[in-house]
Amino acid sequence: MRRRWCVLFAMAACAGLIISAAAQSGSTNWDARFRELPQASNIRATMERVSARPHHVGSAYDKENAEWILSRFREWGWDAEIETFSVLFPTPTGRLLELLEPTRFTAKLEEPVEPADPTSDQKGEQLPIFNAYSIDGDVTGPLVYVNYGRPEDYEVLERYGISVKGAIVVARYGESWRGIKPKVAAEHGAVGCLIYSDPKDDGFGAGEVFPNGPMRPRDGAQRGSVMDMPVYPGDPLTPGVGATADAKRLAVKDAPTLTKIPVLPISYGDAQPLLASLTGAVVPPEWRGGLPITYRFGPGAGRAHLKLAFSWDQKPLYDVIARLRGSTFPDQWVLRGNHHDAWVNGAEDPVSGLAAMLEEARGLGELRRQGWAPKRTIVYCAWDGEEPALLGSTEWAEAHAAELTQHAVAYLNSDSNGRGFLEAEGSHALEHFINDVARDVTDPETHLTVWKRSQARAIERAKPEDKEKVRARADWRIGALGSGSDYTPFLQHLGIPSLNISYGGEDSAGIYHSIYDDFYFYTHFLDTDFAYGRTLAQTAGTAVIRLADADILPFHYSNLADTVRTYDEELQLLVKKKREEVGERNREIEDGVFAAINDPRRPRAVPKPEPVPPALDFTPVSRAIEVLTRRAAAVDEARAAAAKKSKPAAALAEIDAKIAQSEQQLIDAAGLVHREWFKHLLYAPGFYTGYGVKTMPGVREAIEQRQYESAPAEMARVARALEREAAWLDTITRMLNALK
Repeated sequence: MRRRWCVLFAMAACAGLIISAAAQSGSTNWDARFRELPQASNIRATMERVSARPHHVGSAYDKENAEWILSRFREWGWDAEIETFSVLFPTPTGRLLELLEPTRFTAKLEEPVEPADPTSDQKGEQLPIFNAYSIDGDVTGPLVYVNYGRPEDYEVLERYGISVKGAIVVARYGESWRGIKPKVAAEHGAVGCLIYSDPKDDGFGAGEVFPNGPMRPRDGAQRGSVMDMPVYPGDPLTPGVGATADAKRLAVKDAPTLTKIPVLPISYGDAQPLLASLTGAVVPPEWRGGLPITYRFGPGAGRAHLKLAFSWDQKPLYDVIARLRGSTFPDQWVLRGNHHDAWVNGAEDPVSGLAAMLEEARGLGELRRQGWAPKRTIVYCAWDGEEPALLGSTEWAEAHAAELTQHAVAYLNSDSNGRGFLEAEGSHALEHFINDVARDVTDPETHLTVWKRSQARAIERAKPEDKEKVRARADWRIGALGSGSDYTPFLQHLGIPSLNISYGGEDSAGIYHSIYDDFYFYTHFLDTDFAYGRTLAQTAGTAVIRLADADILPFHYSNLADTVRTYDEELQLLVKKKREEVGERNREIEDGVFAAINDPRRPRAVPKPEPVPPALDFTPVSRAIEVLTRRAAAVDEARAAAAKKSKPAAALAEIDAKIAQSEQQLIDAAGLVHREWFKHLLYAPGFYTGYGVKTMPGVREAIEQRQYESAPAEMARVARALEREAAWLDTITRMLNALK
């Protein structure tokens, strides 16, 4: 089945065609016509249907949804199919958390039915509160509060003389991805990890709680994966290959991305008695949450018992893949994706994005019936298994890696969607492109363009000294991509240019990954009239049409070069700052400053001196950026000139193939240190941040993790990648200039 559509796409019909300079103007008319087609009422109806029941991986409604989505694509004229994979997805068979001393308490570990919310009572179909890919465990130990559970939080604990060895740590959600918390706890000797949602962050400290408001209620909890995805996402047992039925699999005990200690998420209702039992020093102000207790480090007399067991079996994935075959460049593919699985009902995450994507697909099908034919093949993907570990997208990308690196020109992702501003992150060669799309989409509330609104927010958020730069820049900057959604395998493993887009910033919600993320909640507290769902469909659909119909792919490399220059400057400032901070702290230690200010009644350990970071030489990277900047300007100028010429389709196909593969010059087959699956040298999720991006990750993390001796080699790798990119752009420039 997977080979059938590859052969279909290979039937290119480019040779002998001539595309006039005016031909591309037709695409503008088609994308303007498209923007009239999406209907908010259709998006609402799709959300109501898809989120009607829990639809996690392996559930009956997950499969039913996939089949329903398949039928919709076919109804709209797409060539669609379901591709299946088999993945490890453990679910709980037993959960117990109890406080043994100084008093007895057993955690409820359950979210109550809310009478006003009609789908919150589907108990027989809901996954319980748990963290996927936690190991089994039966542990008892003292409790220690570790704030957000980041590496820097353990440095504070060390200053206070507190060890978590043999303890069960209590960490609050936020500031880092949840999977980092048990990872760091295990590195420091903890035997278990509890992760709770503090009301200061997403409960009553942030607003009225559900059902009176959108924030997390006392017994609400956040499910989620804790797999070590900064090492690799996807099926833990089939790293690097698609999880087909006949794939070679690791033994569960050998899977490196499973946690090393048992992990359980809990509500702040269950967390309060545990935290109240702690004694010892009071935590610093920035560690204090919103519960009506005194926040202390512990351990004290409190002891807890955590027992977890899981079913370690395989579950099926159902990826829905739909295609509109291109008329001129059928072997060049524009990819668009959003996942369809959820932890429970998932109206916000992911159906708010999925419903918009399906409305795009309906609109594109309608446009085709009106006479439009995309020049490139368009592939729409409704992924399964994103929530546990980006399963569906990763397994599909790994299974089709060879084809994708030859044929994919770009991947456009969405996930959750809300109300407010256009938020875009991704490959910076597409920065100018998505800015141009934003200039032609109208904000439904202010009636400004979504570009103008995002620029205004960028100005408002800029530092005073940077506001004029933001105003003067032709494009607002897009962010870099870390991880957390289905763009990851395309961009960071295969080097396919990628964008992630959504709307948000004007509403807040505290029901993430709970039973209350459902149709009732979304239609009461978020994009209640689905106006921004329609806007997302308009934005993404316009982007897809323009990518599909452009004679020359609309990449703009000067934006890439400008962005990479900022990364170089940031890293040089980071080294300078670290050298100054370490030097000053060492001097204060030597001068006895910490000893002199120590409180004898509440003593803290004096920091240990550490070597001052070396003065790293960034010259190779800086010089490579200078060359890239010149080559980028040249190719952008050549592309603009070529747009005015008549062009043979065969020549365009060759040029566009080169443009599409330009991002691949920024990957390294050897991958990042200790996580070879991630191959992009400019963008990666942080090893200790998870979702959060690290730009020039090999260099940045060598500095942040004090592994300075490896920094020069990492800088050399980045410099070589930038040189490859510059040479690749030079080739494209020559090809463009050769057009008559």
